[in-house]
Amino acid sequence: MLISSYNPTELGDVLVCILNPDSETQSIETKGNVTRIFDSKTNVTLGFNFKEVSQILGKLTKNGQIVLTAQQVAKLNDYLKENEFSPELEPDTQSKFIVGFVETAEPHPDSDHLLITQTIVDQDKRVQIVSGSPNMKAKIKVVVAKVGAMMPNGLIIWPGQLRGVDSFGMICSGRELQLPNAPQKKGALILPENDDFKIGTPFDFVRGAKLFNTK
Repeated sequence: MLISSYNPTELGDVLVCILNPDSETQSIETKGNVTRIFDSKTNVTLGFNFKEVSQILGKLTKNGQIVLTAQQVAKLNDYLKENEFSPELEPDTQSKFIVGFVETAEPHPDSDHLLITQTIVDQDKRVQIVSGSPNMKAKIKVVVAKVGAMMPNGLIIWPGQLRGVDSFGMICSGRELQLPNAPQKKGALILPENDDFKIGTPFDFVRGAKLFNTK
């Protein structure tokens, strides 16, 4: 997994590459213009920060999450090797926001408002997602932020548990997706049943924004 972001206003010319969730025993090691963040107990790499990244990849114009190409990842790995780090980065170009279909929605055994869903995502794969959306039910099309997604507010979706039940992703609201004019309240974005949003395909944010076009 590779989640990359670039925010020159806040951080300067620094590319942040996240590979794993934060741990309680984090340490850092810096060589040249690259810093490795790792779990000091397991030595698992959590991420890398590349300073002066424009000297490696050229000028980056996008602000926020960046989907790196295989060529860009190769350049970063070469830079890691030059600085005696293991070239651990692997390209990840698949969309993390998918049109899903809630196949089942069953009550959570330890909650009066959570539902355990089995939700179809890409290539007919089913994932278990625990949802607290008040409008959650079976047989609806939704937007799924898969594990590894970076939400518009910067939140990263990792595997987790809600009251002891495993959850692998998040079913999103229009507000969480920051779609213009979306209702500022809780509740999953339920997509229309027509073919504008096909199950298993990447969610089209531009088309999604038109759902709340009041003109």
